[in-house]
Amino acid sequence: MSVKPVRSHFALAFLLAALSTIGPFSIDTFLPAMPAIGAALQVGPLEMQQALSVYLLCFSVMMLWHGPLSDSVGRRPVLLVSCLLFGLASLGCAMANTLPQLLLFRALQGLCGGAGGVVGRAIIRDCLDGVAAQKLMSHVTMLFSLSPAIAPVVGGFLFGHFGWHSIFLFMACVGGFLFLYCLVGFRESHPRELRQPLDFFGLLSNYWIIGRQPRFLLLTAAIAFNFAGFFLYIPSAPVFVMKHLGLGHDQFIWLFGPSVGGIMLGAFLSGRMAGRRSAREIVNAGYLVMACGAGFNLVHALMFEPSLPWSVLPMLVYNVGMALASPSIMLNLMDQFPSLRGTASSLQGFSQTLLSSLVAGIFAPLLWNSPTTLALGTCGFLLLGFLSRSAYRLLIARDARAG
Repeated sequence: MSVKPVRSHFALAFLLAALSTIGPFSIDTFLPAMPAIGAALQVGPLEMQQALSVYLLCFSVMMLWHGPLSDSVGRRPVLLVSCLLFGLASLGCAMANTLPQLLLFRALQGLCGGAGGVVGRAIIRDCLDGVAAQKLMSHVTMLFSLSPAIAPVVGGFLFGHFGWHSIFLFMACVGGFLFLYCLVGFRESHPRELRQPLDFFGLLSNYWIIGRQPRFLLLTAAIAFNFAGFFLYIPSAPVFVMKHLGLGHDQFIWLFGPSVGGIMLGAFLSGRMAGRRSAREIVNAGYLVMACGAGFNLVHALMFEPSLPWSVLPMLVYNVGMALASPSIMLNLMDQFPSLRGTASSLQGFSQTLLSSLVAGIFAPLLWNSPTTLALGTCGFLLLGFLSRSAYRLLIARDARAG
């Protein structure tokens, strides 16, 4: 084991959760102001959707590099540079006068925004093993899950009182705070003797080694599809909240609050069950809970008009199951490549975020006009996630028989 990067388990969990907030804050904080930003820049809703899609696309592509860079030069330098550049990109967004300018700086935000999540997962495996790693992963998820609920509330408040520019100024402050936090409070967790030289062809070789493994691909697909079932509602939030539920720009908490509450409860249960139940049992329970949430959501959408709280409670249930299953699946995925954890984390993050960008740019606009089609989308993504995980279990069983 390497030197502990911070002095306590809670401090490490808080730091990693805080670093991971860059992603949801970059997405959720400006959702309440999207119509107003589009009006200010004289573009329509579909054009404004590009500000989310471009961010996610760059976010996913750069995820392929955050992990390998941290494997090569250490975790700390990658975190410091990414937080600083994210803050500067946010300032650029605040000063944008046209859609191309906004998209340029949103792209730069995306290039920096994924470092905290990718490198954070590698830091957990640098420091801990087994049950302790699963518990820390669950605690990070629980703390991190607050940000999607807080972000739209903060965004709605800032937009209502100070205008949309203040949202990006707030993001700049987040980036600056995290830069200072890492500079002062984080010590390197990846020792020099374990670092991998960074070269383009070596990176391609590592990705080929990881990406051709069916077990890795199936677990990656399971995580990505499970998350897409919930993420579908994030780019659809302005339509779902303001059109279907008839709420205002400062009431996004009605959607994100229950959703985040579900993630926190699921992460808490995952941590409590670690060491008491097998990873397989925990994941099975997670899928059962997700199926209950998705099924209730579809039945309600088919039979009733959108209403509170029944239109949002299914996402609470779904997210309990998702957060219950995800830590065990993630640790299993990363443990397949002990010397390339950062690279494996990058490839998993790239795959998940690439799918999220497709959801934001293609699936959400096709489905958001009806609560029923949104519910069907969630069921479809969950089914794909379940089939991916089932195929993984069949592969494990086949290999066990062959051995």
